[in-house]
Amino acid sequence: MSWLAVWVCAAGLFAQKAAGAFVPRAWVSGVRVRSVLALLPPAMLGALVLTQAAGSGGKLVLDLRLLGLAIAAVALALRAPFLLVLVLAVASTAGARLLL
Repeated sequence: MSWLAVWVCAAGLFAQKAAGAFVPRAWVSGVRVRSVLALLPPAMLGALVLTQAAGSGGKLVLDLRLLGLAIAAVALALRAPFLLVLVLAVASTAGARLLL
């Protein structure tokens, strides 16, 4: 990625953040809008995690990182503490790489 693209994205995000201060409160006070806005950060974080786990160089790569991601998903579903989730994900990925 070129530095020009990084600066253009940074400027666009800054402008978007600044424009958010001028949005009338009535536009975002509805129940439906608030529920959609509440779902955006987890969806964006999930997309980021998945692209980092299954992508490499713009291509889909299915490797042992997905094992760690699956273990983390199961641990989160079982309501494990976040530090334990990280340790399980790292240990399972590292262990599988060591054995294979």
